[in-house]
Amino acid sequence: MTIRDVTNILEEWAPLPYAEDFDNVGLLVGDASSKLTNILVTHDALENVVQEAIEKNCNLIICFHPILFSGLKKITGSNYVEKSILKAIKNDIAIYALHTALDNVSYGVSYGMAKALNLIDTQILIPKKEHIRKLVTYVPHASLEKVKEALFKAGAGQIGNYDQCSFGVSGEGSFRASKNANPAIGSIGVQHKEPETQLHITYEKHYESKILKSLFTNHPYEEVAYELTTLQNNLQNVGLGMVGDLKKPIAEIDFLKLAKKTFKTGGIRHSELLNKPITRVAVLGGSGAFGISHAIRNKADIYITADLKYHDYYKAEKRILLADIGHFESERFTKNIIADYLTEKIRNFAVVLSEQNTNPINYL
Repeated sequence: MTIRDVTNILEEWAPLPYAEDFDNVGLLVGDASSKLTNILVTHDALENVVQEAIEKNCNLIICFHPILFSGLKKITGSNYVEKSILKAIKNDIAIYALHTALDNVSYGVSYGMAKALNLIDTQILIPKKEHIRKLVTYVPHASLEKVKEALFKAGAGQIGNYDQCSFGVSGEGSFRASKNANPAIGSIGVQHKEPETQLHITYEKHYESKILKSLFTNHPYEEVAYELTTLQNNLQNVGLGMVGDLKKPIAEIDFLKLAKKTFKTGGIRHSELLNKPITRVAVLGGSGAFGISHAIRNKADIYITADLKYHDYYKAEKRILLADIGHFESERFTKNIIADYLTEKIRNFAVVLSEQNTNPINYL
């Protein structure tokens, strides 16, 4: 097994196009064609984690946060990022980051938070926008089922909990082949009319190149007419954060104490207590101030996230309780989620959980 085999498995689960535009995900260091020894899973790929990988015979580090986030003009070991990269390169250790690609997966970071709090009836808090595309093409009736089946196989036609979805309109296509053409139907220089189906089919945009390749391979025409459109529909099963319900209401103070214990945080900063029970809970791992309005819109009683600034707390406006449990703490279940997934998929190699604490924040 190669490192690329592992990254392919990860990208089936957390496709890189799911990541936010600002992010830097995927293989950051190393040769994807290298043979795999073992895998070390960590939150942050710091220098001490690279040393741990060396000692445990792991030549692939799967981390949540990317150690390389912005461009480097030199690598001299002058800071913690350069030291980690240099050590990894010298020891032929690859580093792969998931970050917001995993944040947007329905069984990813925020799912780990929701599961730890025993939330039920969960759903995505902020569904991903502008990720659904639509293909419209024109297929002779005789080839319609073959083309549809190929497009489905390539990843098209998935809508929520349904697959093999499409829409067709019967019509008549017409064309005339020039002397340089090689028509599958019709003759050179003769106007031809052919019964066709205008086929509409949606897909997630990261499947686009595979779907177009499948279309061109299986469509009988030499020149394939097609249109691509970005839809405004939300991708309901992909996105940031989760919202769900507690099995029974709990007082605000008791819930905050539960959250503190669950996420093992040194303290929780929160907005004004509203003196009403907590029933509906919204969560979002990492820096989640942008999700406050979404939590309110989803009628959550409390929103648990991290990195809230002073003025963010005013946004509660007595409509919701805001709780900042700490960045690392909100993501503390992430490396276990990654390790569990890989252990299920890969049987012949060790998937090792890092023992290094990479949380840079301490509490007095």
